[in-house]
Amino acid sequence: MSEAASYVRLDFLDLAIAALLVLLNGGLSVALRLGIARHLAVAALRMVVQLALVGLLLTTLFRLVSPGWTALAALIMILVAGREIMVRQERRLRGLWAYGLGTGTMLAAASLVTVFALTTQISPEPWYHPRYALPLLGMILGNTMTGISLGLQTLTTSLVRERNAVEARLMLGATRQQALEHAVREALRSALMPIVNAMAAAGIIALPGMMTGQILAGVEPAEAVKYQILVMFLIAGGTALGAIAAVLGAGLRLTDQRHRLRLDRLAPPREN
Repeated sequence: MSEAASYVRLDFLDLAIAALLVLLNGGLSVALRLGIARHLAVAALRMVVQLALVGLLLTTLFRLVSPGWTALAALIMILVAGREIMVRQERRLRGLWAYGLGTGTMLAAASLVTVFALTTQISPEPWYHPRYALPLLGMILGNTMTGISLGLQTLTTSLVRERNAVEARLMLGATRQQALEHAVREALRSALMPIVNAMAAAGIIALPGMMTGQILAGVEPAEAVKYQILVMFLIAGGTALGAIAAVLGAGLRLTDQRHRLRLDRLAPPREN
């Protein structure tokens, strides 16, 4: 057996033993009356089912190596991630904007960065091979989704909280870009902070998941480090592009050409 393939295989008993930790968490939740035991069980079950289905799907796609099927799988991933962005907003935009803005900006940013990496640095043959395209898209997509969610949430919350200050700037002659400058800056800081922290902590405080997985699979640590650095740069690029586009787009939607603040374009806050 070659060194690259000398990884430890897991069976269902190994997974069952690890699941005892989740059961322990559930027991502690009941004992401490935290009220999250049911949510924990549902989340764990959902994770197992989703990952099992994804494993079967990827096995099929790896065998087919079809650009059409790969694109369809990528589109489904993006559409589902777009819904996650929408449901995480306390104050959503009204109408199709609630889903369309986050999904559209994420589609553009994640797709652009993924295709860039596949056609330049990684260059598999063919370039759209699902073994490379879908895992790479998934990592970029997950982080871009988080950045866009945080950016939109921070922007809408700031505008609602600082409505009087924003409208005062507008009445004093500021353009809508000038009036929203502070809120937009805070929203982008919030959106980009997770990836900034992740890059700062990588290697010293934490070993990132992709690098750890490759090492456990038998890849040389030096090679795993190269891939992890590449992925972190790609994630940073995708997150920044998506967050900037989403926050600026939301800022334009929540104002108009007459330089008025249009919070009426926000839906009422969701009930907890």
